[in-house]
Amino acid sequence: MKLNEVLVKPILTEKANAQQEKLHRYAFKVSRKANKLEIKKAVETFYGVSVTEVNTVVVPGKNKTRFTKAGFIQGVKPAYKKAYVTVAEGEAIDLYANI
Repeated sequence: MKLNEVLVKPILTEKANAQQEKLHRYAFKVSRKANKLEIKKAVETFYGVSVTEVNTVVVPGKNKTRFTKAGFIQGVKPAYKKAYVTVAEGEAIDLYANI
C-alpha cells in the first residue's frame, strides 16, 4: 500500500485534543487495509516525528434513520478504521498548520 493512501485525515475532537496535550497521542482516520507498521511509517514520513506506539480500532457502521415528506429513509454510515499514534516525548505534530 502506498504511504499517501494510508492516512485519510486527522481526527480533531475535544477528546483527541486532550490526549494530544496529556499523552502525546494523536488520532487519525486511516485506510481499512493499513496495518500498524504502515501507519507508523506514514506518520514518521509525513510529519517528521518518531512514533513509539500505534493502536488501532475499527469503528463499526451505524444505522441512521431520517423522517422526510416521503416517509422514513434508512441507511448505514460506513465503518472506518481509527489509529491512535503516540509520539516520542518532547515531539509534537502541528495538525492545524494547513487550515
